[in-house]
Amino acid sequence: MNEAGRRADPDALLKRVGESEARKTRAKLKVYFGFAPGVGKTYAMLEAAQRLRDEGTDVVVGCVETHGRPETEALLDGLGLLPRIPIEQRGVVLREFDLEAALARKPALLLLDELAHTNAPGVRHQKRWQDALDLLDAGIEVHATLNVQHLESLNDVVAQITGVRVRETIPDAVLERADEIALVDLTAEELLARLREGKVYVSDQPEGALDSFFRRGNLLALREIVLRRTADLVDADVRAYREEHGIGATWPAGERIAVGVGPSPSSARLIRSARRMAEGLRAPWTAVWVEGAKPYVPGDRIRLETHLRLAESLGGEVVRLTGSSPAEAILRYAQRHNVTRLVVGKPTHSRIRDLLRGSIVEQLVRGSGGIDVHVISGDARDTPPREDDEPSGRSAWTDYLLAAELVAVATAIAGIADNFLALPDIVMVYLLAIILTAIRVGRGPSVLAAALSVGAYDFFFVSPRYTFTVSDTRHILTFAMMFLVGIALSELTVRVRTQARDARHREASTSALYALARDLQAATSADSVAEAIARRAADAFDGSVAVLLAGPDGALREAARFGEAALDARDLSVARWAHSHGRAAGLGSDTLPGASAACIPFKTDSRVLGVMAYVPRVPGRVPGAEQRHLLDALARQGALAIERVSLASDAEAAGMRARTEEMRSSLLSAVSHDLRTPLAAITGAASALIGGAPGLDAERREELAETIYEESARLERLVGNLLEMTRLASGALHVNREWIPAEELVGGVLTRMELVLVDREVTTHLAPGLPLLPVDPVLFELVLVNLIDNAIKHTPAGTPIDVTVRHAPGGAVIEVADRGAGMPEGREEVLFEKFRRGDGAIARGSGLGLAICRGIVEAHGGVIRAANRAGGGAVFTIELPVANDAPTASPAPREETV
Repeated sequence: MNEAGRRADPDALLKRVGESEARKTRAKLKVYFGFAPGVGKTYAMLEAAQRLRDEGTDVVVGCVETHGRPETEALLDGLGLLPRIPIEQRGVVLREFDLEAALARKPALLLLDELAHTNAPGVRHQKRWQDALDLLDAGIEVHATLNVQHLESLNDVVAQITGVRVRETIPDAVLERADEIALVDLTAEELLARLREGKVYVSDQPEGALDSFFRRGNLLALREIVLRRTADLVDADVRAYREEHGIGATWPAGERIAVGVGPSPSSARLIRSARRMAEGLRAPWTAVWVEGAKPYVPGDRIRLETHLRLAESLGGEVVRLTGSSPAEAILRYAQRHNVTRLVVGKPTHSRIRDLLRGSIVEQLVRGSGGIDVHVISGDARDTPPREDDEPSGRSAWTDYLLAAELVAVATAIAGIADNFLALPDIVMVYLLAIILTAIRVGRGPSVLAAALSVGAYDFFFVSPRYTFTVSDTRHILTFAMMFLVGIALSELTVRVRTQARDARHREASTSALYALARDLQAATSADSVAEAIARRAADAFDGSVAVLLAGPDGALREAARFGEAALDARDLSVARWAHSHGRAAGLGSDTLPGASAACIPFKTDSRVLGVMAYVPRVPGRVPGAEQRHLLDALARQGALAIERVSLASDAEAAGMRARTEEMRSSLLSAVSHDLRTPLAAITGAASALIGGAPGLDAERREELAETIYEESARLERLVGNLLEMTRLASGALHVNREWIPAEELVGGVLTRMELVLVDREVTTHLAPGLPLLPVDPVLFELVLVNLIDNAIKHTPAGTPIDVTVRHAPGGAVIEVADRGAGMPEGREEVLFEKFRRGDGAIARGSGLGLAICRGIVEAHGGVIRAANRAGGGAVFTIELPVANDAPTASPAPREETV
């Protein structure tokens, strides 16, 4: 390959330079990576931190789990420790990493153990790796630890090997974001010995761990996984480094094989040979084919597709390349991907063809550099039956006849203009006929056109005319150049036409994928995703497309279909096979090829979500290689979109379950306490009255009776609140509106709470001319009772309470205000959440009162707000809509103190 071919792409070079500069300026993430607990990740991280501290680096320990290991705890000496946040959850105090304090402290380096840890509720992020990303964004370097079983992409693999499903995972992108990965390795025997000696779990017995997770076979498999994963990450870094520095020479750090395939019958043997070579070297291998180098002849596409399916079935990756020179395209790919071995076929054509067009094998050998080139002979028995790709509508003899007709037309034109044209001009006329032949029909007829043009030119226009005798030998060179230029022009024209056709196919594929991506972005359900896929696939292909999705029971259902053709019973059985086996089946595949539909599964890493069935308009027409790749790409995009929608639904359901569980826990905690308190008071007072305790005079008996009454009323309010909240949550709340005077509504509430307000001063302010309020008197009395009761709970005894009803545009405003401590800024809306209690020491209750108030007020079409009162205290404001023509009932202002 020449130097121009080796020159790096300027856009790619600029991108790499930008990424390199970004890596230099951004904060670094270093991950200590291991295959199981106990291999020494935390120990290695602390050892490195001690060395950095000795060098003068500001190191702070954000969160390190020593698990009681003395040698690990000893490494904490001298390092700055960030205090953790104590969080109580279900009676247990958890200590979590304090992200806010770390951001405020902003050390040069922060240590963060167990990157996949799930934080307790109440901190900024749900996962610790999210804390790490915030620290990196703030410019703080982070050193963290991680076990391989916590990677999301390997979760199923680890569960299959160990039988243990790891719930705490991190996205693979977090590990790929790491600037440095330190592999902390240990043999399985050494880890098992550490476990028996109590160096892994100090306080627990290791026998159970040995019997389940820490089996030798499990550890060996996990160790292999982590080594391979680390090797893949290092390989990616090597490729990035080579691209960044423009290194074209192969670095044989690890074996990587590429085999060049095509429609040639020998490709099947090449693929099998490459598979055996890769298996022996335990190396990845790729089958590459170059599109656009030459046009296809009948049967080429069928053979090529057969070879590509063979490569995929043997575990190889299929890569499509484009270019006019197959050797240059393959070498570019090999050098970019650090391929160490190329497998190509031994040429079977004549030596003359190599002299005219060049030898691909020779070009590969000369340009391979440090890449080993293996030349393997093919086997004619691998040749599949020759079939035409698509009906062309024109036979071969008509193409040659058209070439002869174009030469005849050129001859006629030259004969008519013979008196006005010189011989070189006549040559141009014939060259035009050759070019038109190449554009219309192809290479073979254009070669015939070149030969006929030379003969006609000699016979009709070169002296002596009307003979093939040449008197002037100088015309021999003209004939030869005319023939060669005609062939060259026809070759270039055919090549350009082929490349234009391929470009149109790629443009159509790109447009279809772009349109699908745009539709999938707006899809919010699996059915809408299926509809988008079916519509775009039907637009891209000449046929009908049906999308079948798997239900909860695993049965397939038709979610969307575009086109006239419907799936018959046989097609449905093929679709079920493709779904159950996770492989393409039906038309054009190796499984059930006689079906009328090609079925491609929607497959992710963990499951098969459905099947896309394509029925061509022409029955039995097999999808070509480009069509099959586009179908696979559409299926992959669809699978990812369906999984995204499914995960979003699962996340929403999981969040709902978590909120339900939290509400249930809060309800049990609140109700158990709040029911027990008044019941205990009632029981105690009643026992004293029944037992006739000595010294129990009439005044004391009256006090006990009042206690029973007050606590019973309190218990009644609590049970009522619970019932009302249940009605609100279930949507069963029914509002029976009546026209009620504000004076009657407020007076009824104060009368109802007369005993509770014995030591309180309640002042009412009723504006003149107030309209009647269209409210449910029972429900709205409950609102005012809860608001006044809330004021009593959050203010000391003797503190006044103000109840105000006044006019407002379009309605009335009711305010309940106190002179207590008020509420913290920014928590006004939080107060109306269920089970949210105040922070004051005198506050008590289940935290349902204000939530019930909001529900009832909103059921009336109103709005309730909370705010701090000028001069101290809190004020709750209800804005209630009232029609302009509502009757009035308050002729004069009223102000009373109770």
